[in-house]
Amino acid sequence: MNFTEDNIGRGRMLPPLPERMRPHNLDGYVGQRHLIGKGCVLRNMIDSGNLTSFILWGPPGVGKTTLSRIVAKSLDREFFTLSAVSSGVKDVREVIDKARSNSLFSGGLAPILFIDEIHRFNKSQQDALLGAVEDGTIILIGATTENPSFEVITPLLSRCQVFVLKSLSKDDLQTLLDRTLRTDEILKARNIVVKETEALFRHSAGDARKLLNILEIVVSANASEKEIIIDNKSVTSCLQENIAIYDKGGEMHYDVISAFIKSVRGSDPNAAIYYLARMLEGGEDPLFIARRLCILAAEDVGLANPNALLLANSTFQIVHMIGMPEARIPLAECTIYLASSAKSNSAYMAINEALAVAKETQTASVPLYLRNAPTKLMEELGYADGYKYAHDFPGHFVDLEFMPEELEGHRFYDPADNRQEDGLRSRLESLWPKYYKK
Repeated sequence: MNFTEDNIGRGRMLPPLPERMRPHNLDGYVGQRHLIGKGCVLRNMIDSGNLTSFILWGPPGVGKTTLSRIVAKSLDREFFTLSAVSSGVKDVREVIDKARSNSLFSGGLAPILFIDEIHRFNKSQQDALLGAVEDGTIILIGATTENPSFEVITPLLSRCQVFVLKSLSKDDLQTLLDRTLRTDEILKARNIVVKETEALFRHSAGDARKLLNILEIVVSANASEKEIIIDNKSVTSCLQENIAIYDKGGEMHYDVISAFIKSVRGSDPNAAIYYLARMLEGGEDPLFIARRLCILAAEDVGLANPNALLLANSTFQIVHMIGMPEARIPLAECTIYLASSAKSNSAYMAINEALAVAKETQTASVPLYLRNAPTKLMEELGYADGYKYAHDFPGHFVDLEFMPEELEGHRFYDPADNRQEDGLRSRLESLWPKYYKK
């Protein structure tokens, strides 16, 4: 809450600027024109009144909660809200029971249940929603910053449309800034001069809430001045004093995760564990970190140590199961292991090259002897004729060309120089000397 000069004497507290500027209808909503513009999907849903359950997926501060409230108000629907961080199965069932009772007195219109951070609901909590969504007792609107295909159970996801919200553009931020200075009762009474917006927009990182918070910080820091100047210097100076260095949704977030990834890739466990601590201390979602470790295990450790991927996958499952603060321990264990392990990107390079070639050779014919022959006609056409079953030959290997004719001899996988892949190289050289002999 914020005190202003006019209200300190009376002791009256005002809501923060983002709350004061929260729009109540689509006309005041900034951004997401691909959803709410004329003729667009969400606008059509509101205009027609034919509302179905949906999930809003997008970064912080782009208006997911606000849009949900606007939908409910526009359609005159009762609005329930739960936070996935603090609500359990009991809370879900209580809301559903209340919704079922209230709908009897609201003309049969299903109320809206808004769940913030729905990706944090576990399977049992999501299962508790399923029946009520399926039979139309409630219209579910979920908000998430994480890919719902990873975090929302398939039966629930299949009953919801997914709308992707985007970070606000520079033009969107400018519109919001101009409107705020023009309409907010507190700010429009001050002599605020905007000379530069580069730092303001850069630190906002497409986040409306962050833009308004920064603006409020700068104004408050210069409250005694007759003229408040908004420029790059004033914004940067205020942020250094008022905002934590690690910002989960902003530029520093990407810098720290980048440093973490490169430290693991560079085999420096000390730097890696430090950046892990920075992320955890800054409030980063531990599952986001666990997913990055899975990617690192496959992309950068790879076949130099295949056990790394097993450990990373186990880490993800454990973190999902136990949560913070205990999740810091398996995250640290996996981070140190991956950073200390031998490295290879041979599989990463192989699949990238193969995808590029596959894109250009979609019409390349699979050799007849490799094709399946489930029908008599296919047998007569020579499908599967000449195929040699590897297990019928010594060493369970047969020298047979498996590539399409135009790709014969093409090598995608090149074993990296490490102990694990040295063994793979030796085997491949003995089996395929025409491809792998130096």
